[in-house]
Amino acid sequence: MYICPLCNGLRTIVFYCDQCGEKLKDEGKLTDYFDDYSPYMDADMMKMVDGYADTRKRHICVHLFHCAHCDDDIVRFIQE
Repeated sequence: MYICPLCNGLRTIVFYCDQCGEKLKDEGKLTDYFDDYSPYMDADMMKMVDGYADTRKRHICVHLFHCAHCDDDIVRFIQE
């Protein structure tokens, strides 16, 4: 069984903004923002509609990060 280390609080990963260099804030899984019920759906099922062809097959969790300084949203792929 594969699990996301960020979603499950097993690890902290720090990313920095490509534009300004500020630390990005992890806003969670990208699919959680699709609709009101998305956070409650099965994670593997949501990977089939996340917009990336092989996230389920490669065991990747797509996370949304936000830069408070630039007000920019950045997608990062987290290996499960």
